Amino acid sequence: MAVQDAVKNRTDSRIKEPRQYNVIMLNDDFTAMEFVVEVLVDIFHKDEVTAQAIMLSVHKNGQAVVGKYPFDIASTKVSTALSRAKAQGYPFRMTVEEA
Repeated sequence: MAVQDAVKNRTDSRIKEPRQYNVIMLNDDFTAMEFVVEVLVDIFHKDEVTAQAIMLSVHKNGQAVVGKYPFDIASTKVSTALSRAKAQGYPFRMTVEEA
C-alpha cells in the first residue's frame, strides 16, 4: 500500500509553466533606428523584416512589445540591450511587465 501511495503522490504533482513577461521597447528621439534594429536582431533574434516593423511601430506608437519571456530571460535581454545602448551613448529604454 505504501508503494501505491508514493506512486499516487508522484503523479499528482504538476509542473507549472513559468509566468510570462512582456519586454516593452520605448521610443525616444535620439536612439538611431539602425541601432534599434540591430538590438532586435542580435538580442531578441528577430529577422530583419520583423525587426524593421517593430522599430517602426515603436517610432509611430511610442512603444511596442518586442517579446514575451520568463522573467529571468526578459530581464537578461533588457539588461544586455541597455548596456549596449549605454556603451554607444544612446538613451534607449526598455521595460519588463507581467503579461
